[in-house]
Amino acid sequence: MFHPNTGQVVEDGVEIKLSPSAAAGLEAPRYCSICGRRMIVKIRPDGWSATCSRHGTIDSLEFELR
Repeated sequence: MFHPNTGQVVEDGVEIKLSPSAAAGLEAPRYCSICGRRMIVKIRPDGWSATCSRHGTIDSLEFELR
């Protein structure tokens, strides 16, 4: 498992330092949380989409509360 903003391996006891905007959840993910590869990110006025070459696309609209 990889952190979507830093690409670091998520392990117990390891602290991951984030920018204030990433910590607030305002940044789009830059790394695939499954494989750690850098993703292609597109920022739109209504959100973002991020595509991993191996695992497909995620969209900010998937995380909105309905």
